[in-house]
Amino acid sequence: MSSGMGCRCRMAGGLLAAVVIAAFTQASAAVLDKNGSFLGRGGTGERENRIVVLRGLDKVTARISDLEIPIGETVRFGSLLIKADHCYKRPPEEFPETSAFLEIDEARPGEAARPLFRGWMLASSPGLSSLEHPVYDVWVIDCRTVAPDTSSGQ
Repeated sequence: MSSGMGCRCRMAGGLLAAVVIAAFTQASAAVLDKNGSFLGRGGTGERENRIVVLRGLDKVTARISDLEIPIGETVRFGSLLIKADHCYKRPPEEFPETSAFLEIDEARPGEAARPLFRGWMLASSPGLSSLEHPVYDVWVIDCRTVAPDTSSGQ
């Protein structure tokens, strides 16, 4: 009798997993703007933003810096080279979540850059996927679009 019960549990678990996967794949169609640029996943309300906002901590000097990195560009923070590839932020009416795909390398003088981190960082769970480094901590704060230029005086 217990083996039959275990079998039903596995089948129910498999069915639940299939439903979750089906729901995710239906809601994750790509959304493109009029130029064909990727904006986000349809049905999730997420939109790709143009700037990643990170916070960096230098543990030696106790200096905290906010870094604004445009998508596709690389900035230096101490000996780290941080490249932002994607940044998503849910709309305000949904459960708040900001996620960014980052590539972080360490570039020391006279040495080739060595990769330290490649992957997604979540603002809501910085300890889940963060940079582990003896000198620096880096975590995601926000994603935002480029602010309109107001310097033209019009």
